[in-house]
Amino acid sequence: MTTTRTYGQFCGLARALEIVGERWSMLVIRDLVLGPKRFTELQLGLPRIPASILSARLNELEQAGVIRRRVLPQLDASLVYELTEYGSELDHILLDLGLWGARSLGHPKDDDVFTNDAAILSLYTTFQQEAAAGVHVTYVLRHHDSLIIHAMIDDGTLKVGSGEHPAADLVIEPQGPELIDLVNGQLTASEALASGRVRIEGDFAHLELFTKLFRIPPKPELPDGIAFH
Repeated sequence: MTTTRTYGQFCGLARALEIVGERWSMLVIRDLVLGPKRFTELQLGLPRIPASILSARLNELEQAGVIRRRVLPQLDASLVYELTEYGSELDHILLDLGLWGARSLGHPKDDDVFTNDAAILSLYTTFQQEAAAGVHVTYVLRHHDSLIIHAMIDDGTLKVGSGEHPAADLVIEPQGPELIDLVNGQLTASEALASGRVRIEGDFAHLELFTKLFRIPPKPELPDGIAFH
């Protein structure tokens, strides 16, 4: 396998970073966690990656046994990329790392891209399985006309997909980036609704429940001053 850098250390973590630590690699894996994709579909989800860099990352990940190419058994015989069994083992690592990073997100910048796959994975990342025990509820989140996802919770199990859901218990329409404030506890369900920063269709109790089912925990507080031991 050809890598652009090595750390020269006999260490599992160093080897992992050599395989998936290059710029864009983890985001390519992120977009393949939800299923196989064509090259053009990966480009849509990563609009700022040059085609040459995407090709290089796909080749590197394929050589490492993380992804593979497959021709779909359809008339157009499209070529797709998908995770191997080895690559699929990264899914929980990716979600844990995503949650860790979400604690430092803040609000999006004007030119930040928020894709459909990122929206779906954000719910998987922040899902509180313990709070969902015995819960049966379906949500639709309409970020805007072209980004709509639904989340079905069934007794501790979460399934998220694209588009509307005909049996949604609650439709949530954030009027900006305020959904992250709702999930990280900076904004209560009552405040979000009263201020108009979030609109809903359905029972308000389901919005309160949403803030318990999807949660970004706060970062640990930094100590003031210098700590002496």
